[in-house]
Amino acid sequence: MAFIIAFMTLLLFQLAGEVLVHLFAIPLPGPLAGMLLLLLALIIRKRVPPALATTSSWLVSHLMLLFIPAVAGVMVSFDQLKKEWLPFIVAGVVGTLITQVVSAYCLSWFLKRRRSHESI
Repeated sequence: MAFIIAFMTLLLFQLAGEVLVHLFAIPLPGPLAGMLLLLLALIIRKRVPPALATTSSWLVSHLMLLFIPAVAGVMVSFDQLKKEWLPFIVAGVVGTLITQVVSAYCLSWFLKRRRSHESI
């Protein structure tokens, strides 16, 4: 039962993000807005409920299964992809590099912050 409640919580935050994006014409994907709302709620609460942590971990461990429909959709449009492969490759490489740089910067910032809190 806790799994179902936690899963419904995730879906409700996704729905809230969709509603927020449509009501205020925010140029963000609804699920991203929902994740930001969930993050804000967890920060305010100052802890992650155990059922939500367990459910989220389970979903992340099965994440590849959720990509199968998208990959199948790409294969249906493979002829168009063959014609326009360069922008996809460039976007993938540049996006990966940006993600790595931002992740490294965030990790560095969190480690510095952690060290300063440990020295107090």
